[in-house]
Amino acid sequence: MAENNNKLEQNQKEQPMTFLGRSLLTGFIGGIFWSLIGLFMYYFNFSEISPKFLLVTSWTKASWTNGWLGNLVTVILAGILSIVIAYVYLLLFKKINTMWMGVIYGVLLWVIIFYVVQPMFANIPTITSLHSHTIISTLSLFLLYGTFIGYSISYDYHDSQLGEVK
Repeated sequence: MAENNNKLEQNQKEQPMTFLGRSLLTGFIGGIFWSLIGLFMYYFNFSEISPKFLLVTSWTKASWTNGWLGNLVTVILAGILSIVIAYVYLLLFKKINTMWMGVIYGVLLWVIIFYVVQPMFANIPTITSLHSHTIISTLSLFLLYGTFIGYSISYDYHDSQLGEVK
């Protein structure tokens, strides 16, 4: 009897993830990966601004934010926030199957953070007081992040549409 149950379990196929689930997972992984790259850029002085400034030290001045725990919390928060960013892309631009929409989305995110949201965070310097290497490196980071999120979601959307047609 137990042998029949094992055969049945082995024959069961795993349900594939939905398009929404894959898109949100893409956002989470993208947030983790690109925030780690942002931390790397900060530690090696490519940027004066750490992702930690936006996500952790903007709302707490606790001593734990300066150590590895602050970095870990930053990366997790970036992953969670990136789920929302991926969902917005999914709602607005999923049908645009080009890399360039992701590039534009990344630049748009950079403009929102450094021009619109920046006045709310006292610990982030204004764009005019940043060095050119910080501006170029953070803009490049957001450009790549937007490309990752945008093209992954658009490609998956069009691939799933083709799969439904076949």
